[in-house]
Amino acid sequence: MNAWTLVASLTPAQRNTFVASFLGWMLDAFDYFLVVLVLVHLAADFHRTIAQMAVTITVTLMLRPVGALLFGMLADRYGRRLPLMADIAFYSLVELATAFSPNFTVFILLRALYGIGMGGEWGIGSALTMEALPPQARGFFSGILQEGYAAGYLLAAAVYGLAFHAVGWRGLFVIGALPALLVFFIRSAVPESEVWRRGAAHHLHSGFSELRRAISSNWRLFFYAILLMASFNFMSHGTQDLYPTFLEKQRGLPIGTVSIVTVIMNLGAILGGIVFGHWSQRLGRRRAIIVACLGGILAIPIWVYAPTAAWLAASAFLMQFMVQGAWGIIPAHLNELSPPLVRGTFPGFTYQMGNLLAAGAAQIEASVAEKFPLPVGGYDYAYALALIALIVFVAVIVMSAIGREARKADFAALIPD
Repeated sequence: MNAWTLVASLTPAQRNTFVASFLGWMLDAFDYFLVVLVLVHLAADFHRTIAQMAVTITVTLMLRPVGALLFGMLADRYGRRLPLMADIAFYSLVELATAFSPNFTVFILLRALYGIGMGGEWGIGSALTMEALPPQARGFFSGILQEGYAAGYLLAAAVYGLAFHAVGWRGLFVIGALPALLVFFIRSAVPESEVWRRGAAHHLHSGFSELRRAISSNWRLFFYAILLMASFNFMSHGTQDLYPTFLEKQRGLPIGTVSIVTVIMNLGAILGGIVFGHWSQRLGRRRAIIVACLGGILAIPIWVYAPTAAWLAASAFLMQFMVQGAWGIIPAHLNELSPPLVRGTFPGFTYQMGNLLAAGAAQIEASVAEKFPLPVGGYDYAYALALIALIVFVAVIVMSAIGREARKADFAALIPD
């Protein structure tokens, strides 16, 4: 079934559910990347170094598993819609409060709270979407849903470029509160998950006890999924976070060119997620992930050793096409693997725990680069990027190969009697 047929086959309720979940994740990423983009200005206003200010980003990432667990458990017990609305309203209000931070201490506290909200949105949104879609459509829409993250990055970059000089960083955070309006759309146009409704009698008793039972009876699956997501997060952070630094410091590209390459890189990410997500419906989830990673390995030499800026941009597009191609399969894959009564918790919690384990990827990569100084000065970021990328691609291939998949799973049929 081609992409247009899949889109046309959805009911209005299914389309609204997907749109709401995509926008929730995209706007979540938009708010997160605002901090990344204005880090220099924040450091100046709060009289901190860049390194000290960057701690706020780390704190946000560290609190994401807390949000995934908290909001995920609420979604398993009370349905997907209400916790999703509460989560979006929560992170939007925190974003608004951030605009009025009087000092660094308040700012870092608010970014910790934002991490809780950010961690909650993905798991609930992906569960609501995957439960609403027919099995044959999950791969394609999984790819689009996951790349809401890249779309949020692009939106943040655009708003930063257009509005920063007019409103400053505080004004950007006020704009970042607009996702709260999405709550009204969800309330009026998005139905509750029918899969959740069918298991409502079981969900009424869910909570820590149900989660403990799910973990104890599926501990290998939880452990596997966390390690799988750690390897995935190392793959994305290892190929994204330090790449602009490599372009600027080692290749000597001006900031404007680095910005253009970053945009092209994210366009490749969006396209790759959609294409591989769709292909995974026929190839299988694990096979499509492995193909994407093999493509990423083949792209490594040109990705870091391309002779010109144009070739670097093209290779960055190709690399993220492969990296986010594999990532585009994850919303469907994790939801299909999830124990049915904790689907609100399992995908988001394992995703965010994996993200926590990979939080130091950029620091590890930078440390490797510093062990290889260049004769002309500076460090060999190209070698560090290539080495780490090769290792994590192999890790993702191995973790995917030893796991299982359930792409044809009927979610409603999995609910126990």
